[in-house]
Amino acid sequence: MSARAVAPDGTGIGFDVRGSGEPLVLLAGQANARHWWSSVREGLAGYRTVAVDTAGTGTSDDAADHDWSTRRFARDVVAVLDAAGIGRAHVYGTSMGGRVAQWVAADHPDRVGALVLGCTTAGGPGTVAPDPDVPRRLAEPATHAGELRRLMAGPEIPDPLPVLGDDTMSPAARAGHRRASARHDAWDAVATITAPTLVLHGGDDELTPPDNGLRLARRIPGAELVVLPGARHAYFLERRATDEVLTFLGRHPLPPG
Repeated sequence: MSARAVAPDGTGIGFDVRGSGEPLVLLAGQANARHWWSSVREGLAGYRTVAVDTAGTGTSDDAADHDWSTRRFARDVVAVLDAAGIGRAHVYGTSMGGRVAQWVAADHPDRVGALVLGCTTAGGPGTVAPDPDVPRRLAEPATHAGELRRLMAGPEIPDPLPVLGDDTMSPAARAGHRRASARHDAWDAVATITAPTLVLHGGDDELTPPDNGLRLARRIPGAELVVLPGARHAYFLERRATDEVLTFLGRHPLPPG
């Protein structure tokens, strides 16, 4: 089911719902629409997956109030839950979607069951920066596409990858996503998260080095950490970690009612 929510500022937020079972919200990375999850959702078929187009991507509008921040995107997620008639859901966010998921869990604990954070960082003093050559190559038009492809997944994963960006985004939205991700700082907030949390990270993630996952897991009370050896940033394409996610969610079912 494809649908549309309305954020507090009037921005239309597109999403779709597939399957049945406990609801599981899926939040994509920076400058990507919900197609980010296209190769993953079949493995999560035991859950009612709710995939969201972050403001500025896919079928969603650009942010009406020009507030491009991960905390704002979290409010949009709550609007999606309201529109879908879902009181509480598990939340699985990767990359920038993991940053958004942190705010959903910190600001709206009554709406979150279990939390899965993949290839992400809490920001602020918890950030471990990549090697300087990585952002340099990404910033150069001649090397951007090849570098992004290399960082996301190994050559054994066939093209086209669903994680290389949404070509329909406006320049303002693309810049807004970059700003939101770069300015993310939930270092203090994640220490207040009460949801059971699983942190996943690729052991060969050069875009968001693995120490980010380690610091995040240590910061969130009771969080579990799984590092996937040899996996790059989009670990869910190389080693989808579906078994780890399903096992974790199975141990933390939503409360009845």
